[in-house]
Amino acid sequence: STMLNQSKTAFQAEIDAVCELVDFWRFNAYYARQFHDDFQPLHSPEGVINSTEIRPLEGFVLAITPFNFTSISGNLPSAPALVGCTAVWKPSRNSIFSNHVIMKLMMEAGLPPGVINFVPGSGEAITSIALENPHFAGVHFTGSTNTFNGLWERIASSLGNLASYPRIVGETGGKDFVVAHPNCDHRALVIALLRGAFEFQGQKCSAASRAYIPRSVWGSIKDELVEEVGRITMGDARDFTNFMTAVIDQRSFDKITGYIRRAQTDPGCNIVCGGNSDDSEGWFIDPTIIVCDDPEYESMIEEIFGPVLSIYIYEDDEFIDVLSMCDTASPYALTGSIFANDEEDIQTAFNALRFTAGNFYINDKPTGAVVAQQPFGGARASGTNDKAGGPLNLLRWISPRSVKRTLSPPHEWGYPFLQPDE
Repeated sequence: STMLNQSKTAFQAEIDAVCELVDFWRFNAYYARQFHDDFQPLHSPEGVINSTEIRPLEGFVLAITPFNFTSISGNLPSAPALVGCTAVWKPSRNSIFSNHVIMKLMMEAGLPPGVINFVPGSGEAITSIALENPHFAGVHFTGSTNTFNGLWERIASSLGNLASYPRIVGETGGKDFVVAHPNCDHRALVIALLRGAFEFQGQKCSAASRAYIPRSVWGSIKDELVEEVGRITMGDARDFTNFMTAVIDQRSFDKITGYIRRAQTDPGCNIVCGGNSDDSEGWFIDPTIIVCDDPEYESMIEEIFGPVLSIYIYEDDEFIDVLSMCDTASPYALTGSIFANDEEDIQTAFNALRFTAGNFYINDKPTGAVVAQQPFGGARASGTNDKAGGPLNLLRWISPRSVKRTLSPPHEWGYPFLQPDE
């Protein structure tokens, strides 16, 4: 269903809709069980039993899910449900089929009716009703930064009508980077750029979208990178020999090709491969690499969400300056990677880019976070960094109750210090 609905290759669909979703369910259940032991009070004095009850939120969680990952769509409503919450699941209009299959699987596995409520439809209509309900207790969101900002503002304006302060958890946009040092492994960099930028047509919030490459390295890898990208096969998701398929819809196609067209006419841009597209049957865009003279050109700083990689070539002695440039060029801070072989250079980049990515990779592509290994999420304009795939996310959906039981309660109101001296 994910292959057909979202135009994912068999490999991308398997690691998403099967492997990652199963990991979410298994590890979330594991973390939820741990809470009951890990969060108990450290001490109960004689005559007292102290405990912590792990309660769900009082109310329902609105799960607003994206098209690009079936696993994320399944996790957003089920994570709160695993710790006792009820959820309203509003799926993306572009993934209703695969999401409905997941809903049916959960029901078949024994999910009680009413715990997760699958409600496809108009986002405006569903969110308006949900956010105005006094029992609205939280939102679990993955999608665009603008949409999340709008939700936050609407929640704030509805506080007077709500029974409690809602939990707001969101993973939003990204402009994910690759920074290469002159001493990096050239072949590893080529493979990371290709896979990181063009798997699933670049429609991952973690996809490599901008790269900063030393001039000496670019001179060495340019022809190899262009040749490898030229070998990428694209077509029907049901053909297992294809590496890429179509982008999700006409709106996405128009947005992505708009960036490409503007770069084609900009004298400061050089499209070294790709640039072509075809929407006669499906929405197909060639993997495209744009070399930009200006590190603040629009394709270097704005989220495109398609198979477009923008590259800025820097002088070899400007590594420190480029790290600062990478940190400040984009409002996002989701994923990023550095390529270097010297440990001192790695540590320099690690420190300089401390807040530039919530998921940081060293000598690897910035995609492919694994549940329980690299919990996922970013800060700044990329979200609340509550780390799906780890225990921190589940903590947002509990409302603990501290309990003190006194075994021998006092029978006199007076304290010993009130007694007269003998």
